[in-house]
Amino acid sequence: MSKIILQFLTVVALWCVAHQLVAQQKVTLSGYINDAENGEALIGATVFVRETQSGSASNVYGFYSITLPPGQYTIEYTYVGYQPLVKEITLNENQRLNVEMTGESQQLQEVVISGERVDANVTSTEMSTNKLDIQTIKKIPAFLGEVDVLKSIQLLPGVSTVGEGAAGFNVRGGGVGQNLILLDEAPVYNSSHLFGFFSVFNPDAVKDTKLYKGAIPAQYGGRIASLLDVRTKEGNSKRFEANGGIGTVFSRLALEAPIVKDKSSFILAGRRSYIDILAKPFLQDLDDVGLSFYDLTMKTNYNFDKNNRLYLSGYFGRDVFKFDENQGFNWGSKTASLRWNHVFNARLFSNFTAVYSKYDYQLEFGEDARDRFTWDSDVTNYMFKPEFTYFVNNYNEVSFGGSIIYYTFEPANAVGISDGERIDISLDKKYNLESAVYLSNKHELNDRLSAEYGLRYSMFQYLGPGTAYEYGEAVPGERKPVVGAREYDRWETIQSYSNLEPRVAFKYQLNASSSIKGSYNRMAQYIHLVSNTTASNPLDVWVPSSNNLEPQIGDQFALGYFRNFGEGNDYEASAEVYTRLTKNQVDYIDGADILINEYLEGELLSGEGRAYGLELYLKKNVGNLNGWISYTLGRTELQVEGINDGDWYPTRYDQTHNLKVAAFYDLNERISLSGNFTFVSGTPTTFPTSRYVVQGILIPYNAEGGRNNVRLESYHRLDLSLRLEGKKMKKGKERRNEDYWVFSLYNVYGRKNPFSIYFSQSDDRVSPGEVINTEANRVSIVGSIIPSISYNFRF
Repeated sequence: MSKIILQFLTVVALWCVAHQLVAQQKVTLSGYINDAENGEALIGATVFVRETQSGSASNVYGFYSITLPPGQYTIEYTYVGYQPLVKEITLNENQRLNVEMTGESQQLQEVVISGERVDANVTSTEMSTNKLDIQTIKKIPAFLGEVDVLKSIQLLPGVSTVGEGAAGFNVRGGGVGQNLILLDEAPVYNSSHLFGFFSVFNPDAVKDTKLYKGAIPAQYGGRIASLLDVRTKEGNSKRFEANGGIGTVFSRLALEAPIVKDKSSFILAGRRSYIDILAKPFLQDLDDVGLSFYDLTMKTNYNFDKNNRLYLSGYFGRDVFKFDENQGFNWGSKTASLRWNHVFNARLFSNFTAVYSKYDYQLEFGEDARDRFTWDSDVTNYMFKPEFTYFVNNYNEVSFGGSIIYYTFEPANAVGISDGERIDISLDKKYNLESAVYLSNKHELNDRLSAEYGLRYSMFQYLGPGTAYEYGEAVPGERKPVVGAREYDRWETIQSYSNLEPRVAFKYQLNASSSIKGSYNRMAQYIHLVSNTTASNPLDVWVPSSNNLEPQIGDQFALGYFRNFGEGNDYEASAEVYTRLTKNQVDYIDGADILINEYLEGELLSGEGRAYGLELYLKKNVGNLNGWISYTLGRTELQVEGINDGDWYPTRYDQTHNLKVAAFYDLNERISLSGNFTFVSGTPTTFPTSRYVVQGILIPYNAEGGRNNVRLESYHRLDLSLRLEGKKMKKGKERRNEDYWVFSLYNVYGRKNPFSIYFSQSDDRVSPGEVINTEANRVSIVGSIIPSISYNFRF
């Protein structure tokens, strides 16, 4: 496998060298684009050459490259929210030109929804992609007044959740475990604090958030639904800066400063909730009960010279839920990313990344040391990614590289002690190796037609040591029996898989303000999130593909129409249709036992899935009143032998209608209002269709064996927020202190949205022969209006 990767990269490198020799009659302008105030790299800034009417954009590290014939040129640098920068240059040889752009003060009070050129939604090849600038995220009304990245992206078309308190999010009918979430290239396996009410991403440390719902570039793989790419700040390389806030639930503080001015900097951001502290006066008899979380985000960088930059970032966070001094559970994530940017020459840019990521949880309960139960579980991975970008010319940008990931899964390290007797029910660890190589090209074919096409080849190995079980046949929908087992030594391959994953996207420019885009991508997912609860929870289990569990395969097609209106592209509109066909989707037999089960694979069923829908999006970019409206009409279904008589049935997160409205209004320089409204069709759930009575106890029963046969009531909610800016205090020539208050109302009209419904038997005594009464009970996580206030500062 390593030989295949090496041969692939060697061939691509030789091709680049050959092309370099052929193109020696041209010269290249390259460099980095940064914020003049804090030195942060500007992602997606536009570089436009007036004489040739061509251009490029900076990558995620702020690097750009343009190849031109020798001569004199006028180069225009633009980025939304920043003053345009124009440079007159003479190009006779390759030239490095780093630029710093200054923010436009008159736009500070306006919401910046995208950090790209104003017509990028029409002219770029990207589709099924949304970006939210952190300044926009901070304007959106949030639960208990706390800004949250994941809650904000749920206002975008095609993105949903099954309700309040649900961890993660669903994209175009995909499951929570089918989203690849990256924090500075490190995968995050559980992205939520407090059972889904807040995300693990500290807004004071986040620089850029980008969601790919389709048309996913070839360098990414491993999940079949979406990619959420979160990039953190590098830290202010010009001066010391502090950001923070004091809120209803938690407080936060971020410090950033140069280590060596304009050469090295750092950022350190932390949060700590204090629900447990505030609740103590009301829980005098339960002093040890508490629910809290904390996290720490860190990053530093160093510029060795104009061709070498090093970045080191990390995250550590934990949630703690204590029932008393001896009982409770906790969960959390750790990540670390080491990245080295190296510029080989003006056209060849590289990034080498080493990543460590771990998610774990611990559960313990029992009265004393003689009667106790403990359970630990984790998933850990080590990853290395070499990535290269070769700027062939202004019409071709080639990307190539690879990745290798080593996984360890510990499903259960579980020990029970009963009356002093120790019982070990731990499960064996599982070991896996996933690798991939890719090659893609961004190609501008002519003035109207451009495309991005590529190929990814992924491989997966299920490795020893361990025991591989063989399961026999069973009636569809019933538990499969174990018929054999085999022991494997360390590094011995138990099962291997490989897949070709083609990617293609195109854009056809109809005119200056409208275009048609289309895309197709195939994705392979080799790990599975096993959960039969209403929503993802911290105790869910990640399992790898094996000799009994095949990888998930997803094929997605999308077609869209994009249009801008107004003289300055004041309005953006888009309409996209999509369909995704999936194989080897995991579901469960009735009554499946998925926790600490050595024979879990016998409880799982595999089938096909389909998701299709229409997404409409209208956005107003400028003015005192701005925001967006999104609507999604969609359907998500599964077909699994042994469930629902083999017929198609809706998934738990199928939502027919999904309407989101976000609006922002600036009353004046100090006061701004914002609001968002959500309406979502009720999600499916399974209700019993009959019942029987055993010794006076009523037992519900699903006679037809249907799955998700009833829908809950529709979900709708209105949130409002008021932001009051403090008076700006200047210090020195450039520095200034800023602060602001946020007053918010969550669930303004107190809607009791159903999260789930369960049935219970009446407590009334029943005479022999009389019918036993039952009642349906609706569970609402948030059933009233929730006011909040927070104070935020920057100096």
